[in-house]
Formats: sequence, C-alpha cells, structure tokens
Amino acid sequence: MLEGKATIQDTDMPLKMQLQAMSSASEALDQFDVSDFRSIAAHIKKEFDMIYGSGWQCVVGSSFGCFFTHTQGTFIYFSLESLNFLIFKGVAA
Repeated sequence: MLEGKATIQDTDMPLKMQLQAMSSASEALDQFDVSDFRSIAAHIKKEFDMIYGSGWQCVVGSSFGCFFTHTQGTFIYFSLESLNFLIFKGVAA
C-alpha cells in the first residue's frame, strides 16, 4: 500500500488511471530494491500494458530529463518516496 505520499507534478490522466499508476509504483517499490529502476519501471509498464493495452512507457529515477509525445489522457509525472515516475502511452504513428 502507499506508505509514502505520492506527489503529482503533472498529469492529464483520468483519476482512476492516476490511482492505478501510484498503486503500481508502490507495489513495485515493495517488490524491488529502490535502486533497481529498470525492474520498477518494467513492473509498472507491464501492468499498464495488461490493464490498458500495449504501448505504455515508464521512466523511473531520481533525476532525468525527457521530451516525448503522448496520447491524450495517458500521461502522469509524480514523485513517490525518493523517486520520480513518468508513465505515458506513445502516439501511434
């Protein structure tokens, strides 16, 4: 469960998806070492692909920059514990 409080920096996701994103992140932090960014991101991506269909991307870390295009209504950027989480669905070409 959410031990630390997540802080949403920016999002255009519906509330239900936002809650799923934070729940998935919390589960991943329970399952993996906090420094295992790749496994944490993979856990979240796989869960979103399973629930909402394929094409999701997830970036996890304490410091990163990015520039991307996403499908409307599928973007969230939030902090939980010491990590930042960026989850989005890419735009179909």
